[in-house]
Amino acid sequence: MNEPSENLAEGTLMSHLLELRDRLIRAVFAVLVACMPCFFFANELFELVADPLVKQLPKGAVLQSTSVVGPFMTPFKLAFFVGLFVAMPYVLYQIWAFVAPGLYRHEKRFAMPLLISSILLFYIGALFAYLAVFPIMFGFFANTAPANVMFNPDISQYLDFVLTIFFAFGLAFEVPVAVVLLAVTGVVSVDKLRANRGYVAIGIAIVAAILTPPDGITLIIMGIPMYLLYEGGLFMARLMIKARRADAAKDGEDEEAEAQ
Repeated sequence: MNEPSENLAEGTLMSHLLELRDRLIRAVFAVLVACMPCFFFANELFELVADPLVKQLPKGAVLQSTSVVGPFMTPFKLAFFVGLFVAMPYVLYQIWAFVAPGLYRHEKRFAMPLLISSILLFYIGALFAYLAVFPIMFGFFANTAPANVMFNPDISQYLDFVLTIFFAFGLAFEVPVAVVLLAVTGVVSVDKLRANRGYVAIGIAIVAAILTPPDGITLIIMGIPMYLLYEGGLFMARLMIKARRADAAKDGEDEEAEAQ
């Protein structure tokens, strides 16, 4: 008697696995397509990423490579990450398309704006690091080198460093999304988040100190936007909670009307 239900469950699981495989293939293909032109312009991309440091180098100093394959592999590695960076919205869309059918209607209305916001905030955080943080940070590093030390950074170490900073600032700018998720899901109330602002400020300072290089300037540059984004997250959480309550009330009225 249980065979039809077991066969149905197996068929459903197999269909989900096949759909997951198809979406993973699409995501990987999108990354490869995005990487192709990046590989072609790998050197130009590296020059663009290295520009904030090159402008701060002392007179006569240049970037160097201490590895034989460094001049090839470093721009190649950067090209891959740029391609991944460009294709990430489509990759996340494939994840969303796989998960969305299992969500309720009000959950879809709630999740989609958060997904879009998280992507945009990550990009804004990385752009903020490039435009605002790098010039100040590299200027500080270049000017604090001892007089008898020539500041000639290695290109592979530089790339690893800036990729870490890009990721750190992109992640730091996700604070509003985290605040909204905590508040809307009921893990922590908005009032409690507002009351604990002091502890949050201390936590942000600790996180900024861990994610940034050991200089106070970069810590401040990351910490202040993170706190402002925290306040923005509280504001958005209040708006989304009100919107969810209104949607729930409307759905309840619609269900009562259909029942009658």
